[in-house]
Amino acid sequence: MSFSLLEKEDTIQVGQFSIFPQEGLEHAISTRFGGVSKSPFDKMNLAMHNGDDEKSVLENRHRFCNAFFLSSANLCTCEQVHSSNIRQVTAADAGRGATSYEDAIKETDAFITNVKNVPLMLFFADCTPVLFFDPEHHAIGISHAGWKGTVHKIAQKTVKAMQAVFQTDPKKCLVGIGPSIGPCCYEVGLDVQLQFCKAFPKDANTILIPFQKKWKLDLWAANRIQLEEVGILAEHIDMADTCTACNSDVFFSYRADQGKTGRIAAMLCLK
Repeated sequence: MSFSLLEKEDTIQVGQFSIFPQEGLEHAISTRFGGVSKSPFDKMNLAMHNGDDEKSVLENRHRFCNAFFLSSANLCTCEQVHSSNIRQVTAADAGRGATSYEDAIKETDAFITNVKNVPLMLFFADCTPVLFFDPEHHAIGISHAGWKGTVHKIAQKTVKAMQAVFQTDPKKCLVGIGPSIGPCCYEVGLDVQLQFCKAFPKDANTILIPFQKKWKLDLWAANRIQLEEVGILAEHIDMADTCTACNSDVFFSYRADQGKTGRIAAMLCLK
């Protein structure tokens, strides 16, 4: 298993997981490259909620989707609020948030669907993208796992939602954990440390590494552990192990860019 950066048309560079099949599914993690946005959103900013020029974002979305022969008009996006709220996307949701942030699905941080040709797209700048594929029932899911979503186990809840709606067997589900701020760079204080100790009592020493008077938080480990808790097999979890703060020349990083930056996207679509 591996996570690799690949060149698409028009200088667009994306990351992909080898665990996901090439037939019947499109997926990608975007990078900074291939778009038209100006600094500090340069260049492939795909989000509309951070102050970038709307026309630039629409052009970026068009270029990004076109590289996968998908229609940006069918994108389904949401208003991400660091919750553990999960929404089942139907055919009627195609285009929600595609051209207007106001039209995005409200207060949601994870999608599940079995509808074809509706690209699910969530946005990130240090938080963790988690992508799911159920090859048996041909269903997908995608989660936005910042520290709040991770401590509330949004990735685990996404699997449970897929079980309830699509009868997904966790043992057959394939998962990719994408680039995010790594334990090398993510310092947290006592409040966050206490919440993770409560949520992961047996694994706190793996997830939290003491550092001076704070802790380094391993979001990758926390998401992997909660997925294994719900029955996802370790060999079915593909880890990018890529820190967005260390690689802020490739990916947008809220922390490295001091809060003024673009957003990469995680995209997943059944075909």
